[in-house]
Amino acid sequence: METLEAIRSRRNVRAYEPRPIPADDLDRILEAAWRTPSSSNQQRWDFVVVTDRAQLQDLARVWRGAGHVATSAATITLVAPVATDARTRESIQYDLGQATMSIMLAAADLGIGSGHAAVEDRALAGSILGLPEDRFCAWLIALGYPADRPLRPMRRPNRRPFEQVVHRGRW
Repeated sequence: METLEAIRSRRNVRAYEPRPIPADDLDRILEAAWRTPSSSNQQRWDFVVVTDRAQLQDLARVWRGAGHVATSAATITLVAPVATDARTRESIQYDLGQATMSIMLAAADLGIGSGHAAVEDRALAGSILGLPEDRFCAWLIALGYPADRPLRPMRRPNRRPFEQVVHRGRW
């Protein structure tokens, strides 16, 4: 799949077929995360990939909207250092957003669906993942083959009109 086709095909998937993702494909997705640009190339992240069903079910409890994590083939957790100042926290979140998109596009390129989830109970997530105290689980990205329909470019995406969003030179 070409990059723009992956962008046009990617959608939030929260219902998955009950089949595993091959290890080589997971590694390709994780490599995309690893290669993501970051502020001053600080790479203030770690990625914990979870494939164990019991552990996925436990992770699904970290936020009320994370139920799809329990049925995913794998979930990549985005882990970051605890930061005390607002500027560093914002920079880390920006970088994690970039890594999220890299993960989701690499997955779409392989025909694998993805659905993000927030982490409300950071203590529970940290305990499930065995994180050191100076790290926290920021986001979850569930992965799996879509149960309803395969990924393919959307003809009419539910987006604001292009002409209303794109401004050239000035607002």
